[in-house]
This record gives sequence, structure tokens and C-alpha cells, in this order.
Amino acid sequence: MDLSTICVHGCKKRYDTTGCISVPIYLSTTFEHPEVGQSSGFNYSRTSNPTREHLEETVAAIEGGCGAIAFTSGMAAVSALTEIFAPGDHIVASDDLYGGTYRLFNNISKKNGIDFTYAVSGQYSLASIMSAIRPTTKAVFIETPTNPMMHVTDIRKLVKITRTRGILLVVDNTFLPYIQRPLALGADMVLHSATKYLGGHNDVLGGLLVTKDAEINERLRFIAKTTGACLSPFDSYMVIRGIKTLAIRMERIQKTAKTVVKYLENSAKVRETHYCGVGGMVSFSTDSEETAITVLNGVKIMKFAESLGGTESLITYPMLQTHADMPKHEREARGIDECLLRLSVGLESASDLIDDLKQVGI
Repeated sequence: MDLSTICVHGCKKRYDTTGCISVPIYLSTTFEHPEVGQSSGFNYSRTSNPTREHLEETVAAIEGGCGAIAFTSGMAAVSALTEIFAPGDHIVASDDLYGGTYRLFNNISKKNGIDFTYAVSGQYSLASIMSAIRPTTKAVFIETPTNPMMHVTDIRKLVKITRTRGILLVVDNTFLPYIQRPLALGADMVLHSATKYLGGHNDVLGGLLVTKDAEINERLRFIAKTTGACLSPFDSYMVIRGIKTLAIRMERIQKTAKTVVKYLENSAKVRETHYCGVGGMVSFSTDSEETAITVLNGVKIMKFAESLGGTESLITYPMLQTHADMPKHEREARGIDECLLRLSVGLESASDLIDDLKQVGI
């Protein structure tokens, strides 16, 4: 089936005999055993739940994986991912990462004995990643496009580097669900903050890991069961509902974003625009800190808030919000300074968003 159809109908399993169209929310924490040694397939909701299973199998189908595991947040998914590695293992990661991922890697994963090297993102990413690989390297972790500078890494070319060395390639695909399918390009694992485009309405937290290797999937499921950061049935339903409109939202958002980018590129108050050509995420550098603050304080349709990927357009100040925990010299080396703003284009009309920028002087 076409991806848009998969988004609407989800996985093929049916858990209900009434014919209801919506996936039921199975709030039960536990499930009855018919007899000793027998099970309905569900025993305890931390281990598995019908509503969560429907979400997991839907996302696995969208990404083309053998399985998916749903977590309480994107960061819970990243945290579980790091548990498959051991002290002494080395991971090469994009240097331009979401600040929460950077915080986890540097403050918790390192404390647990995992070593990290941050490779240059963008035009020279492949050469930088290759030079950073060691005999102890177990994985390469990338965002493409990156957050917030929108650098792009060629996944197909990177696969040629990782596969010949037996290294896992993990791609955070939060910015481009439906549009980009990393597993089809050769990646081993895909990460999503389902809080963003998958949920799509700024009303639910969630995270997903999708794999194409059954053994890795089982290891991650064991970790999820043991550590307990499983997505609740109600939140699973909320993400399922969001995914039903994922295709049409991504298509509309991308069209609007391209129009807004053209406007920003011609604004005298914008020094530089960062857009990878697809999706709805745009970053831009204003001509001064004063201009950036004027925008944040003055927008009326866009909302000055963290997060992204929802129906409402959100404008973020990475320096003080998403990347506040990154040391100043590292932020500024990546271009994350007092002039940089990140825009998540929503479902409003392009003309209204442009008018909103105009009324704050952009």
C-alpha cells in the first residue's frame, strides 16, 4: 500500500469484534489467562498492550522496519538505545544535535562508560565521520537534517562506510517522517520523537525506535520492559490518531515552508536562512539580537514555544531553549547564537505567516 494509506489504516491486526473504526484504548494494566500456560498474547501492559502494539506495528510499516518500540518520550527512546552499548564502546554522532540528546550523551551515557566523538555535520560530514571511527566504534548516530542548522548527510553514502565496518547506523528521523525513510536507504535503526510530527497536535509526548534487525528489536524490547518507560495506552492512541493525517500534514506543511523560506531569503533583516529543501523546519539568523527578540516578543500567529511538528507554527530561540545546556563556545561554533531562530511551520496559510513576520519587521 501507499504510505498515505498505511498512515490512515495502520497495522492490519484487529483487537475488537464490534467493527469499530477507531483503535480501542485498552486501559487495562493486566490481562486474564484462560488457563495455566495459556495467554491471549497480552499479560501485563508494561510488557505489551494492544493499543501500543497497534502504534508500534503502524510505525514499523511506515518506516519499513521489522519492529518498533514506543516509549514515553523521544528522550526515553534515546536513553533505551544507549543501553544496548557497553562501557568502552564508542559512538560517532553529529555535532549539530538536539540539545537534549547532547545532554544525555555527555552527562549520562559518558558516565556509564560510553565514549562519543562529534563529527562535523553538513558538506564534510562523511569525511569527518570516517576519520572519527575507531576500532571500538559500535554506532554512528546522526540527525539529517540536523537540529537546528538543517545540515544534511547522505544516508546512502554513509551506509557504505558503516556497513563495511560492521557499525550500526542510527538516524533520528523526527524532522522528516513520511518524507524520508532511512531504513530503505540502508540505515539500521530509526528514532522518532513522536511528540513532534507523528503526534502532530502539540498534545502528546512519545518516542519510537524502529529497527530492521529482529535481534536488536528484541534487545530493545527487553530494555523497555525492564526499565519501564513504555508509552501509555491513551498516549499511544493519541499518536495513532495523529499519524492518520501525517501524510496530508507533511505535504501541506512542506508547501507552506517553501513559500515562507522564499520570503525570508529576501528579507533585509535576515542574514542567513537554513532549509534543507524538504519538510517544515526552517532556521534563520536575524541581523541582530535586538531583531531576534523583537520577533519572539511580537509574533501573534506563530507561538514562541519549544517543540515542533504540530498544527500550530512554533518559533524557538535555540540559544535559550533547546540548546541551553550546551556550553556557549560550542553553541556559537555551530552557529547557535543570539540571532538564530528556529521555525516549525504549521498548518496556517503561508500568507498569514508572512504577514506575521512582516508585522514584527522581518
